[in-house]
Amino acid sequence: MRRWNGWGEESIVDALPAAAVAYLERAVGRGTPPADATLEAALASVPPSRLPAHRLVSADPSARLRHARGQSFPDWVALRSGRLGALPDGVATPTSAGEVRDLLDYARGAGARVIPWGGGTSVVGGVTPPPGEGPVLTVDLARLAGLRRFDETSGLASFGAGTAGPDVEAQLRARGWTLGHYPQSFEQSTVGGWVATRSSGQQSLGYGRIEALFAGGRLESPAGTLELPPHPASAAGPDLRQLVLGSEGRLGVLTEATLRATPLPERERFPAAFLPSFEAALEAVRELARARLPLSMIRLSTPVETETTLALAGHEHAIGLLRRYLRARGVARGRCMLLLALTGRRRPVAVAAAEALAIVARHGGVSATGLFGRQWQASRFRTPYLRNTLWEAGYAADTVETAVDWSAVPALAAAIARALRGGLLADGERVHAFTHLSHVYPSGSSLYTSFLWRLSGDPEVDLDRWRRLKRGTSLAIVAAGGTISHQHGVGADHAPYLAAEKGGLGMAALGDLLRRFDPDGLMNPGVLLRRFDPDGLMNPGVLLPAEVSR
Repeated sequence: MRRWNGWGEESIVDALPAAAVAYLERAVGRGTPPADATLEAALASVPPSRLPAHRLVSADPSARLRHARGQSFPDWVALRSGRLGALPDGVATPTSAGEVRDLLDYARGAGARVIPWGGGTSVVGGVTPPPGEGPVLTVDLARLAGLRRFDETSGLASFGAGTAGPDVEAQLRARGWTLGHYPQSFEQSTVGGWVATRSSGQQSLGYGRIEALFAGGRLESPAGTLELPPHPASAAGPDLRQLVLGSEGRLGVLTEATLRATPLPERERFPAAFLPSFEAALEAVRELARARLPLSMIRLSTPVETETTLALAGHEHAIGLLRRYLRARGVARGRCMLLLALTGRRRPVAVAAAEALAIVARHGGVSATGLFGRQWQASRFRTPYLRNTLWEAGYAADTVETAVDWSAVPALAAAIARALRGGLLADGERVHAFTHLSHVYPSGSSLYTSFLWRLSGDPEVDLDRWRRLKRGTSLAIVAAGGTISHQHGVGADHAPYLAAEKGGLGMAALGDLLRRFDPDGLMNPGVLLRRFDPDGLMNPGVLLPAEVSR
């Protein structure tokens, strides 16, 4: 059973080791467990539906509550406190593109706004009902799922948009193939959500980001149906697939996606190493990114994240042995953990692993046991569950992520850390922030920063503190020329900063596009395009016209 007010399955609970609790108390202070609202109390607060009856739409309070929020920090505050605000007035679970078309016509007649729902995993407010007087219909695509067609000659697999990650892999692996797309939300997120948010998998260096995997599909929009044939390449004008990628439900409902699968690799290896400093580690990672080895992942932790990871890992005896071994090899204070994945045929992977570790060694790196990487691989989708544990121990946690050219990586990493660690000093509170490079490219890298601080016991105070941290960090990213989102999408949380990246003309063009596909403004109007920077602090010459800032 999915948790109604947190991440993942109710049956999975990750306890904090005693050493981890002590580490957190030293970092930010002792947490006080909050008094969360009960499911019964939350259900009692669900208001009557404002939607007229329809055979595909349920007004059941439990279904509406479980589709009320995603996984952003404001979503968590609303659910945990029971202060829910806007909720969907109905939840539909269509089984065909025709039923989606019927629901869009119904929503238009009812004056309802429509939110497409995949796995509900958005961490940027991408599925949160916007406030307002009109009713809201959430369209859950869970029954539009499964492998529909597989062309083994071409490697093209067509899935219903509601197919979850594990089902994608299960159905392809049974045929000797894989998609290889493993976002951290893999167990809960869906094909349609991956496309709608321009998702990145943890091994996208080898398999490709979703824009490389998405070959075509079908979109049902208020203005009509858009068919996207899966050509291997085309010079026939602008690529309409790029309109759908990253559209976050604003253009319509993606009902089917054709994806480029890959034969299962003969071998995967996950070696780990530690480097003596962040500077040395960056040099090694840049060389690896340009070496054209069969690497499917390069993941580098900064010194603070490295120490945090070791402290939270438990296994104190094993970690103690590792620390002593690294000190003996000259890798002590300032060390950075590097995780690699190599994917492909058995012999080339073995040769490439040796070459990759030789590159790391030239920069002062020390190889760690292969067990370290295999443990990460085995537990990589469990990390989000730690957020439940931290909350219940009295700690708030969130992430920010961006991407920037290599020349700007060190300065931006430092600027993000400063913005977060100093963000609550006026409140007498500390923030613990730590970063890793999750995806690297020949010309630059993503920066993925996690941060945590103590809950106050007052939901409004917690939300205000989060807003200040989010804003300060977003301003630092924009000032450094980083993208406001490398892999999480825009949603509601990043919308105020999008115009700084797209520019006035670009934002107006996006608004024109939305009007073409959704002339009545039905589709997920709380995300992607909103009036830019309501406080007027950033680039005040770039504003959205009122008519496109719905």
